[in-house]
Amino acid sequence: MSTVGPSEEHVVDARGLRCPLPVIRLAERAQELPSGTELTVLATDPAAQHDVPAWARLRGHTVIAAQTHEADGRPWWALTVRLGGRAPGSSAASRR
Repeated sequence: MSTVGPSEEHVVDARGLRCPLPVIRLAERAQELPSGTELTVLATDPAAQHDVPAWARLRGHTVIAAQTHEADGRPWWALTVRLGGRAPGSSAASRR
C-alpha cells in the first residue's frame, strides 16, 4: 500500500535545523513558486509548530495541514502551507 504525499519538489526538508532556519528555507522556496502551490516543510525543531503558522499568516498564506510524526523515538513535524498572494497589509500605506 502506498501513500500519496506532496511531490519532492514541493517539500523543504529542514529536519535537523534549528530556529529560524526552517522558516527561512520555507520562505526562500515559497518565493520561487506561484500562488496556490502547496508547500510542505519537514522540521524536527519544536518551534516550527508555531513559527510556520505565524510566518504563513503574516505573508498571506494558509496552513492546510500539520502532522506530528516520530522517528527513533523523537518527534518531527510536517506542515503544509498553501501559498497565497501578497501579504495582507504589505504596503506601507496600509500600516498607517
